[in-house]
Amino acid sequence: MTAPDHPDGRGGRGAGANNLWLRVVSAAVLAPVVLASTYVGGWLFLALCALAAGGILWEWTALAAYRGDPRTLVPGSIALLAGAVFVGVSLPADAWSTIAFGALLAGLVTGTWRRGHRAPNSAVWAAGGVIYAGAALLGPALLRRDPEWGLTALLFLFAIVWITDIFAFYCGRAMGGPLLWPGVSPKKTWSGAFGGLAGGVVAGVAVAYASGIGKLGIVGVMAFVLSVLAQAGDLFESAVKRRFGAKDSSHLIPGHGGLMDRLDGFLVAAFAALLIGILRQGMAAPARGLLVW
Repeated sequence: MTAPDHPDGRGGRGAGANNLWLRVVSAAVLAPVVLASTYVGGWLFLALCALAAGGILWEWTALAAYRGDPRTLVPGSIALLAGAVFVGVSLPADAWSTIAFGALLAGLVTGTWRRGHRAPNSAVWAAGGVIYAGAALLGPALLRRDPEWGLTALLFLFAIVWITDIFAFYCGRAMGGPLLWPGVSPKKTWSGAFGGLAGGVVAGVAVAYASGIGKLGIVGVMAFVLSVLAQAGDLFESAVKRRFGAKDSSHLIPGHGGLMDRLDGFLVAAFAALLIGILRQGMAAPARGLLVW
């Protein structure tokens, strides 16, 4: 694709090249931190998940309310922090219920916004932000706490989501073609979506094979589903930004925008992986339920 990266359409290839280098540098700094904390696990990884979830809630609230409104941020942040603690002390059911209550409370309190505000359905957006941030916390945190398969499950997810994103970007640029959803994203193409999907499936199967996991055909189906959901999460976040007239969720990460911009696909895929694992093996071993068939 040849669309300029500058938000107002100027800048051409020079702006695109600068943005690409910022993306590469940011990824080179952040990826080792994420991988190291994932490997260590425990409270360190949980703290990283909680920090990311809190940042996502702040960005969501800033989009929906021009700025971070405390009527959403306070109950939402307390719920996320309490949820992280409950995960850390092995009370996952309490983590779910705490975040659900925080979403309900944020919706009720924020629903008092004055008439004529930018987001007329403020209660829905407030509750939705807590749920969205809660998914970013619970998905990776509960998968990683599986003592046997938690690390492998996260590496499986990282491979699928990261390679899907990379292949979609480069296949879309190289092949171009019809846009995937012009009303939501002016750059994403069908060629990029299929290229990302192919890359994500291969990456997921490769991690499973290297980890000694059997029944690679079923694992490949799981990789296919999660790659599709990762791209759907990306489109959903683009739709939210378009709803509020924003190009990026924030400017926190150079070249990437904000945490929502960087984690949109991952949080959806991770939460879906968690649900699949819970349905098969229960709350105690969701990573095993995802990977071992």
